[in-house]
Amino acid sequence: MNPAAAWLAARGVPLPDAPQLVEAGVALGCVLLSLALGWFAGRRWGPALSQAWAKRVGDHVVGIAPRICDILRHLVAVLVLAVVAQVRDWGALADIVIGLALGAAVARLAVQLLRGVGLARWIAWTVAAILFVSALSGAIGGLGPITNTLDAIGFSVGRRRLSLLAVVSTLLTVVVLYAVVRLTNRIVAHGVAQAGSLDPAQKLLAQKLASIAIVIVAFFFGVDLLGIDLTTFAIFSGGLGLAVGFGLQKTVGNLIAGIILLMDRSIKPGDVIVVGDSFGWVNKIGVRAVSVITRDGKEHLIPNENLMTQEVENWSFSDRNVRVRIPVGVGYETDLRLAQKLMLQAAQQSPRVLRSPKPNVWLISYGEYAVEHEILAWISDPEQGVGNVRSDVLNRLWDLFKENGITIPVPRREITIHNRPNEPAG
Repeated sequence: MNPAAAWLAARGVPLPDAPQLVEAGVALGCVLLSLALGWFAGRRWGPALSQAWAKRVGDHVVGIAPRICDILRHLVAVLVLAVVAQVRDWGALADIVIGLALGAAVARLAVQLLRGVGLARWIAWTVAAILFVSALSGAIGGLGPITNTLDAIGFSVGRRRLSLLAVVSTLLTVVVLYAVVRLTNRIVAHGVAQAGSLDPAQKLLAQKLASIAIVIVAFFFGVDLLGIDLTTFAIFSGGLGLAVGFGLQKTVGNLIAGIILLMDRSIKPGDVIVVGDSFGWVNKIGVRAVSVITRDGKEHLIPNENLMTQEVENWSFSDRNVRVRIPVGVGYETDLRLAQKLMLQAAQQSPRVLRSPKPNVWLISYGEYAVEHEILAWISDPEQGVGNVRSDVLNRLWDLFKENGITIPVPRREITIHNRPNEPAG
């Protein structure tokens, strides 16, 4: 007997006999074969599955696609190892070998999935450690001893017992459901975004309603999974009602207003709107506010309720064409027909001015020192701004006026001096 074996025997540690060592070697071979099958599956089908995932889901779940190969590898290894663990009644040493491999494969699979949906690294590794211990314990003798130990560590609050087992189960359930909800939301969002029969507002509404439905289903599923009695929420629901009635009134009002805006399609992402002093295009309609980006690059967050109660100018509600008014004044000595022709020419030469409806020139009034005109030009991209169109047309008109000798008048005042009666001049 070698010194190590003698040392273990002296302390009462049972040593495996030859059949147990052979069985452990067979189990180790099965473990290596399972890992090899997982590696082959990830190498063989992983890239094609990753491309299919990226094509079907797109950028909504960016973290999953590059991890598909590893996810498939660990998943196949877990499935094969689970089958190996059940094909026969292994001995204790073989159970340890299989349990270690199965726990490691489950932990690595959990890390890849949780990191793929964007969860923090520490959360992913914490869940992986719990799953590793659970898989290993289940393989070598069941979870009974661990669950009994965790359940024994705790205290009672009224008729409810709070134990370490309940805390671990709750945290694990919350993390898993959160990951599933996040992944499902993104897949549904991509599916809705690809629906060609829906306009942007309908797509956004469908995404919001689907997200709410998924969260509600996940909540009740988690409550049922944890065995929580729904009657315990009676007091909580009453408190929530009071909170909504007082403190959360504006929040709930903005949520409902946002849903109404999406349902009646009065304001859609991409629309150009004017609310008070805010002018810009709608970037997105959120749960609480509408994001409006101005031409200065500033993003204004306007509460949804304000858009329901205040007057809103929507420049692209039923038609994206917007008419730009450009005032121009010319002197009384000017050839008005020529000036009007040049005004029309300047508008037609501007690249953003539409040919249909075609621009027009109106004579508005005879002012104090100028004949007032107005150039009416149509554009179809108001989100690009209207001031730059006005500037472009006026710059072109300036050059045309200079070429044709037309001057732009400035205010003039005439002063007449009268001599008083019987007062010599001078």
